[in-house]
Amino acid sequence: MAVIEEKKEEVSEVVAKAAPKKASKKAVTKKETAIEACEHADIAYKVLVEPWVTEKTHAAMADNKYTFKVTKAATKMQVKRAIEGMYKVKVEKVTVVNVLAKKRAYGRHEGKIAGFKKATLTLKKGDKIEFFQGA
Repeated sequence: MAVIEEKKEEVSEVVAKAAPKKASKKAVTKKETAIEACEHADIAYKVLVEPWVTEKTHAAMADNKYTFKVTKAATKMQVKRAIEGMYKVKVEKVTVVNVLAKKRAYGRHEGKIAGFKKATLTLKKGDKIEFFQGA
């Protein structure tokens, strides 16, 4: 029994020595913020399908409004985080529209073109997304 009591005393001494340690504050580094940006950019490949460029949307780019084709399950917050992470811009507003499927006739057969979801983003003044780099 004396052996067990000695072990208990040793364990209590070890616990007493370990307790007075103070927690050190962790400094935020650029590497950590870069990792967070990469996490949001990773969302972009799951949410964004492609930029939606038509005459109408091209004219809206002058007003800092950009349109993207997104996945059916994408939410406004996911779209916002994806754009901010991928293009390093600040998004002020996101509007989402479900575009309905269209029927098409192929000879005697009737089919349909799949519908999709598109998101229109309003960016903060001064921010820009370059779609046509090198063109």
